[in-house]
Amino acid sequence: MNLSYRALALQTTTHAVSGMSVDDARAAMKAAVSRIAVQVRGSKQWIGPDLRLVVLPEYALTGFPLGESIPAWREKAALAPDGPEYEALAAIARDQDVYLAGNAYETDEHFPDLYFQASFIIDPAGDIVLRCRRLYSMYSPTPYDVWDRYLDVHGADALLPVARTPIGNLAAVASEEILYPELARSLALRGAEVLCHPTSEASSPMLTPKAIARRARALENLSYVVSANSGGLTGIPIPADSTSGGSELIDFEGRVLAQAGPGESLVASAELDLGALRRFRSRPGMGNLLSRAKPALWAAEYARHEGERPNELDGTVPDRSWFKERQAATIARLRTAGVIA
Repeated sequence: MNLSYRALALQTTTHAVSGMSVDDARAAMKAAVSRIAVQVRGSKQWIGPDLRLVVLPEYALTGFPLGESIPAWREKAALAPDGPEYEALAAIARDQDVYLAGNAYETDEHFPDLYFQASFIIDPAGDIVLRCRRLYSMYSPTPYDVWDRYLDVHGADALLPVARTPIGNLAAVASEEILYPELARSLALRGAEVLCHPTSEASSPMLTPKAIARRARALENLSYVVSANSGGLTGIPIPADSTSGGSELIDFEGRVLAQAGPGESLVASAELDLGALRRFRSRPGMGNLLSRAKPALWAAEYARHEGERPNELDGTVPDRSWFKERQAATIARLRTAGVIA
């Protein structure tokens, strides 16, 4: 079995649907899938037949909701889990014989008034082999906000899934979730070897917080990170190239294998060597940080503290101001507990 292959963080422009009508937004999403299909096909022709994994930027079909309500954005921009957009993305994976990872806003029949932000991985047969809803989000609902009901419906295994595939154990971490070490460590403890990181972030030639975090998550978990940023974000008032560039692949020792400059690009492509990763994980020594983890020690400490609380939506549909109010209340609790001065 060949344990090496090439992966691509495809840096493609995101065309925001914010401000569009529902019909226009759906048409724009369809057009976005068509552009991505062309770019994935061209990328495989350029890179070669050993391209096996393609990661797309965060919310590549829609951009983010700029001032639009939860119900309006759900109707306009959230994909049905079995909807035509996923079928079209699955066709790309089948046609190009690749694993296709990405991120989108998504509906859930069990929570008809909400949407979640979901990361997904589609295999070369066109099947969705991984779907996880984002657990950290500043302005969107998450499973933690409806925790008890979400666990009843989907079960705990849906929260931190790892897809065991012929190209390794794949997991997904969306955008700012890379800043939270607990999430990536939990995935690594479940066997994840490659962290697919769809993101849409402010980019800079200097190291940004997320760029630093990617290196740390790769090193401390002995995992590859394949991080795809937008190649520009159009259709909203912020300058389009603010989120353009910096897509990168990081190896399991925190080294940058490839990195793209600004604009649409296939430059962020490199070989992932699972054999080398697995040998490193099996080698005793100080550098084998994953084997030296102490989950039980930190579980007891974490249990003593409280940050954001679960179930805070409690059946309500929030307006956008609710998320800031929730954060202010959390900060007040942390101050009372002496966590912050």
